[in-house]
Amino acid sequence: MNKHESISGLILAGGRGTRMGQVDKGLQPFRGKTMAAHVLERLAPQVASVAINANQNLDVYAGLKVPVWPDDLPGFAGPLAGMEAGMRRCATPYLLTAPCDSPFLPPDLAERLLAALEAAEADLAFAMTQEPGQRPQPHPVFCLVKANLLPVLSSYLAEGGRRMDGWYKDLKVVEVPFEDADAFRNINTLDELRGLDTGHAVRPAARLQDVTSCLSDYDPDALPVKQAQHIIREFVQPVGAVEQVALRAALGRVLARDIVSPINVPAHDNSAMDGYALRGADLPAEGQVQLKVIGTVYAGRPSDTVPGPGECVRIMTGGVMPEGCDSVVPQELLAEESEHQVVLRAGTIQLGDNRRFAGEDLAAGSAALRAGKIIRPADLGLVASLGIAELPVRRRLRVAFFSTGDELRSIGQPLDAGSVYDSNRYTIYGMLQRLGCDIIDMGIVRDDPAALEEALRSACENADAIVTSGGVSVGAADYTKQIMARLGDVTFWKIGMRPGRPLAFGRIHSNGHDAFLFGLPGNPVAVMVSFYFFAREALLRMMGADAPLSLLRARSEAPIRKKPGRTEYQRGILTHGADGMPQVRITGSQGSGILRSMSEANCMVVLHDGQGSVNAGDMVDVLMFEGLV
Repeated sequence: MNKHESISGLILAGGRGTRMGQVDKGLQPFRGKTMAAHVLERLAPQVASVAINANQNLDVYAGLKVPVWPDDLPGFAGPLAGMEAGMRRCATPYLLTAPCDSPFLPPDLAERLLAALEAAEADLAFAMTQEPGQRPQPHPVFCLVKANLLPVLSSYLAEGGRRMDGWYKDLKVVEVPFEDADAFRNINTLDELRGLDTGHAVRPAARLQDVTSCLSDYDPDALPVKQAQHIIREFVQPVGAVEQVALRAALGRVLARDIVSPINVPAHDNSAMDGYALRGADLPAEGQVQLKVIGTVYAGRPSDTVPGPGECVRIMTGGVMPEGCDSVVPQELLAEESEHQVVLRAGTIQLGDNRRFAGEDLAAGSAALRAGKIIRPADLGLVASLGIAELPVRRRLRVAFFSTGDELRSIGQPLDAGSVYDSNRYTIYGMLQRLGCDIIDMGIVRDDPAALEEALRSACENADAIVTSGGVSVGAADYTKQIMARLGDVTFWKIGMRPGRPLAFGRIHSNGHDAFLFGLPGNPVAVMVSFYFFAREALLRMMGADAPLSLLRARSEAPIRKKPGRTEYQRGILTHGADGMPQVRITGSQGSGILRSMSEANCMVVLHDGQGSVNAGDMVDVLMFEGLV
C-alpha cells in the first residue's frame, strides 16, 4: 500500500441521516469508534491528507483532527455538493471521495483507482464490483477525480443536477473492478449497524418449527420454563417502524437509535465545588503557602482572569477553570481566608482535586443513550442537557386481548349460577398499560368456533400481538386449538411450572396481516405468572427494548415445600430483617385461583426447576412487583 502525495481524501458525511432516524451516520458508534473514524483510519494511509465534508456536528467531526468542510450549496444538496466543496479546497491534482458509512473500504483503493485513471488517460475513475450471476455494480461515490474539473461539476449542480452518476457524461471515465463487494457496503440503518457491530446479521422471520428443531430434547408436553423462554426469544422479532417525537413525549417509549452526544458534557473544565482555583505548582510540599486572590469566577459567567505564580481565583461550583489552574481547594479547608488572600496548609488537597474535566460526563461523539432503552425521567434530563429536542422512538406496540369462556360475565352484568366476573381482562389491561402498549380490548369471546375465529382474525388484522386468557388447557374445547393452529404457526405447550402449566404460542395470519399470539391459561394467578415470565419479555422485544426481569436474593423466613423437576412461582411479601437484609415470606395458600394473595403480595418467590424444598434462612430468588414494566 502506497501513500500517494498527489491525492487528497474526502470523507462524505454531509447528509441529513434520514435513513438512520435523523441521526448523523458518520458519528454512529461502531466497533469501538465512530463510523467516520473507521473510514479515516483506512483512508489516511493512502493519501496526502484527509478532510471531512459535513453540514452538522462540525465541532464533533473536528475532534478527529482533520479539516471539516461544509457544502457551499444550501439545503443538504447531496454527495456531489460535498465533492464540489472538496474540489474547491483541494491542494493536490486529484481528489478521492469515500462515504462516511462504509467502514470497510479497501486499503488499496487510491492506488488502484490512480493506476487505472493514468493508464486510460481518464478524467475520473470509480470502483465497480460484480457478484456471481449478477450485473456489474458501479460505486461512483468511491471516486478519484481530477480537481481541475471543478467547473464541470459546478455547472452541473447550478443547473439543478444532483445524481452522483450524472455529472460526468461528457468526461472520460474508467470503472475499476474490485473483488470484495463487502468493502463497498453502505450501512444505512441502525438494525444493520447493530447486526454488523455484534457480528450477527439481521435475521429474517423464522418458522416456529425451525426454532424448536434446534432443541434435541424438545417436548411440548413437558417443556422447562427456560426452554420455552428461549424459543419465544428466538422466534419473536422487533417491530421496525420508528417515529420522531418531542422530548417530553418520549417518556416511557423505547429508543430506536443510539443518541450520540454532539457536545462535551460538561463543555469546559470546571469546579466541582465552591472554593479557590489555583495552580498545582503552588501547592506546598510542607508548611503552608499564602496566595493572593485576584478575582472571582461564577458559574455561567466567562472570565479572562489568569492567575500567575502565587495567585488564585475564588470560584463557584460549575465555574469554568481559569487558564493555568488545575486544582480547587474548598473554602472550608483553608487555614485562613480574607477578601484578598488565603492561606493553604500542605496536604490539604492533592494536584487535580475538585476539578471536573470537559467531556467527563459525556464526550462529544460518544453514545449518550443506547437503542433499546426505555426512556425514564433521568434520560429526558440527559438528552435535554445535550440540546436535543426530539428523539427517535419505536412505534407503540398494538396489542389486542380478550378472554374466552361462556361462564364469564363483564362488570355490570348479573351473575348466573356457575358464572363469574371476568377479572383477567382487567389484570392483562394493567400489565399491558405498564408496558406502554396501545391496547385493543376485545371483551369476552364465547365458546363458539365462529366467534373465536372472527375474534382472532380481527385481532390479527389490527394488532401486532394478541393475548388471550383461557381455552388452552387440556379440558378446553378442541376447536380452540384447531382454529389457532389453522390460522398460523402455533404450538401448545405443557410447561413444567406452577401455577400456569398450559400455554399457546406462535404467529397467526389473516388477510395479509400477521400477529404473535400468546394464549395464557384461564386461572387468574396463572395469567399473571405466565404474562410476566413469557409474554412480557416477548412484547418488550417486539418493542425493541432490552429489559430482562431483574431478580434479587432474599432470605426465606420459613420453610417452603417444593419438589425438584418444575419451576414454582409463589406469592411473597418482602421486608427487611433486624440486620437490614431482605427477607421474604409467602402469602399462605398458593392456589392459582386466589387472586387476593397476588394483590397482597409485593413480590414473587422464584423456585427453579432443579431446586428442592427451602429451609428457613435459605436464600431464594425474588421478583419485585414494584416498578415492573
